[in-house]
Amino acid sequence: MSKLWGGTFIEAPDALAYRYNASLSVDQRLWAQDIRGSQAWVRALARAGVLVPGEAAQIEAGLQSVYAEFEAGQFVFGTGDEDIHTAVERRLGELIGPVAGKLHTGRSRNDQVATDFRLWVLEAEERVLAHLRHLQAVLVARAEQHAATLLPGYTHLQRAQPITFGHWLMSHFWALERDVARWRQSRAAAAVSPLGCAALAGTAYPIDRPALALELGFTRAAENSLDATGDRDFAAEFLFNAALLGTHLSRVAEALVIYATAEFGFVSLADAYSSGSSLMPQKKNPDVLELTRGKAGTLLGHLTGLLATLKGLASAYDKDLQEDKAPVFAAFDALDLMLPVVAGTLATLTVNEQRMAAALDVSLLATELADYLVLKRIPFREAHHLVGQVIKLGPLNTVPLAAMQAVSPAFEADVAALWDFGAAVNRRAAVGGTAVASVLDQIAAAKAKLAE
Repeated sequence: MSKLWGGTFIEAPDALAYRYNASLSVDQRLWAQDIRGSQAWVRALARAGVLVPGEAAQIEAGLQSVYAEFEAGQFVFGTGDEDIHTAVERRLGELIGPVAGKLHTGRSRNDQVATDFRLWVLEAEERVLAHLRHLQAVLVARAEQHAATLLPGYTHLQRAQPITFGHWLMSHFWALERDVARWRQSRAAAAVSPLGCAALAGTAYPIDRPALALELGFTRAAENSLDATGDRDFAAEFLFNAALLGTHLSRVAEALVIYATAEFGFVSLADAYSSGSSLMPQKKNPDVLELTRGKAGTLLGHLTGLLATLKGLASAYDKDLQEDKAPVFAAFDALDLMLPVVAGTLATLTVNEQRMAAALDVSLLATELADYLVLKRIPFREAHHLVGQVIKLGPLNTVPLAAMQAVSPAFEADVAALWDFGAAVNRRAAVGGTAVASVLDQIAAAKAKLAE
């Protein structure tokens, strides 16, 4: 039972071609899903009357023994094991004899591998979601600590308006919340069972595919056997979600790399999440954050590669689809490290509130001055222009009132009350704004999300 095929072949496979065709080095991590799917398939065959009860019980017990070997790290792969399916069935035959040959009745490796892969993806997506929720909880906890901590907000990497560090942290929470929604939607899309679709035309045996799907934890059976064996939308969605999540993590990382520089000094990274230089003793490098940026690019490459593979396929299963698992596994492995490392970095960094406060330049209050004129019934476009003229006269809080009034008589003595960064922040109290009260509202809403 070295191969699951080859009855009409005369020549033995070329050794190099056999290695090229084999996928065991990649798909062996599907062993648990493969055995689970096979056990469910055996029970379905028994319910359909294809196997007698004794045969089904013998095969299922044998599969359980194979599972135990894998679980104990005692399973030994053979030189003829082409993939995980071959390996499991070969070992099953060694344990229970010829009756093992009845396991594959009515199914193909096409529906078998699609089932295994979907089961694995569902578990992987659940783990990613758990990591995401942990990272979000860290963001919320740090935001609550710094709901009123002032720092400059930036657009185009230029100082723009004062915000709070809590508001900045929560901005990344909500980006991740969109990721959570996408991963949940993808789990629903992946929870469709191809088992029983056989190679492409469906099984010839009276298998209750909807019941089989539910038994394996899917929500339904695939509606079309031809589509089901070639469908890898769930893998592409996994990689899209991973690429976009990586992009969001990269944006967090990029900002923290900047904020941690001596020039900014807004945050200091913990030693546990930093690295040193082999040459310069004084260096403390944000390597984990830089790797997060780099891995985000790799995740994008995985997505592009799979989409390029899928676009060239006609229908049903083609061997090209053997290339589907490696990028998904690699993307998961990256996220399985990235998410907890970014969470740890955020949880342990030191926030340098004095450096943030010192970076608050009065120019950040120019919009306050324009809004002040709007409240004096001056159209905003005109107010914007008038404030630009005042800015030319020097730092806003040093321009004499008389000089301001020469620009516009609308400026009055109460203009001096504008030079307060905290007040400027708290005027932004609309839903989603940076006012302390608004940030606390965001935090409350975020906690409700985390409690769902």
